Amino acid sequence: MATILVVDDELGIRQSFKMVLKDRFNVLLAESGKEAEDLLTKNAVDLILLDILLPDINGLELLQKLKAIDPTPEAVMVTAVKEIQTAVRAIKLGAYEYIIKPFLVDDVINIINRALEKRNLLKEVNYLKTELERFQPFEEMVGEDEKMRQIFQLISTIADGEGAVLIQGESGTGKELVARAIHRLSPRREQPFVVIACAAIPQTLMESELFGHHKGAFTGATRTTVGRLEIANKGTVFLDDIDTLDIGMQAKLLRVIQEKEFERLGTTKVIKVDVRFIAASNKNLLDLIREGKFREDLFYRLNVFPIFLPPLRERRRDIPLLVDHFLAANAKRTGKAPKFFSAEALQTLMDYDWPGNVRELQNLVERCFTVARNSVIHRRDVSYLSAARPRIKDLPLKEAVNLFEQQYINEVLESVDGNRSRAASILGVHRNTLLAKTPPQKK
Repeated sequence: MATILVVDDELGIRQSFKMVLKDRFNVLLAESGKEAEDLLTKNAVDLILLDILLPDINGLELLQKLKAIDPTPEAVMVTAVKEIQTAVRAIKLGAYEYIIKPFLVDDVINIINRALEKRNLLKEVNYLKTELERFQPFEEMVGEDEKMRQIFQLISTIADGEGAVLIQGESGTGKELVARAIHRLSPRREQPFVVIACAAIPQTLMESELFGHHKGAFTGATRTTVGRLEIANKGTVFLDDIDTLDIGMQAKLLRVIQEKEFERLGTTKVIKVDVRFIAASNKNLLDLIREGKFREDLFYRLNVFPIFLPPLRERRRDIPLLVDHFLAANAKRTGKAPKFFSAEALQTLMDYDWPGNVRELQNLVERCFTVARNSVIHRRDVSYLSAARPRIKDLPLKEAVNLFEQQYINEVLESVDGNRSRAASILGVHRNTLLAKTPPQKK
């Protein structure tokens, strides 16, 4: 039952309202502005019936005070005929309607029901707005697949925590987007979000990058430099491709996670740091632990909140949504007219396995948007995707494996803009091995 607060200095009016309303609503009675404020402070009220003239305060002034205490209850003014103009002014201040004394029971009930209906609608709208704001950090993470919905919910749940997060999934699935979403939803959102691309930093420089160094700490250290962990203090550190850290660096990172402190290179001074760690890997860290390439104790320190991102081929229903999202983003970025894929072209995208995942799809959409002369992107524009599958299927195993390997290498290279060192790290091979498998770049 909704709760109604009746504010009127006349005992007869208060009792009349109570008799009319008690069978349908919970009724609270106040004979003064002060009593009304006290009741509203202590009770969840859905609607206020407020007399214009009170002994201790003007009804308009009290309306403003009550709205300041709790803006959610609807207010209905109770007035004599001569005070209608005042009631109209009250509506401009936020009152829903007014009731004229002496009132008819049916009129009172109808007005109250309409006011409560409006309040319920506003509550629903506010709830939907809250949900929208709650999921706003996922605006770059498009998905309706049940797996993605579960991930969105998990991100919302763990964002308020302080424990480390380990995100695993194939290259191109959006691990950094997940990390950024967690940070934006967390109490640390106003503090730095520092990305450390472990695969892109030479191991000889990693310690200096993380911890910083003092002038003269090593050859070439011409000035004191603050490390990224210190920069990230009070914020979030995202360790991308953490599987590429060598065992020695893993041990030093483990100490930071456990003790929340480190020392700059070239000094013994201990620096305290308050950061939340989010790590990501496109490899199975448990396999690396068995191979002796990753510390088991570091894994369990990072794996407080595990998240596994599914590859795009396991959530194909999201492909049309992602395509629309990337098309709209390209149109907005370039200022060009919107474009769309034909049904046949979209089906080709749906049938493809996307070894480079969402990043590969994003690159393809951008390429098609840029190259297509008309508003429609046709199947012929993406025909190479469908051509790849039957060729592999019809080949002997060895040739099919070689062809798939070349296609996969090409997709990974494309996803990192041709950076062979980065591609080699993603593929888990030495750079020289990758160079041997790819033709030299044309100048």
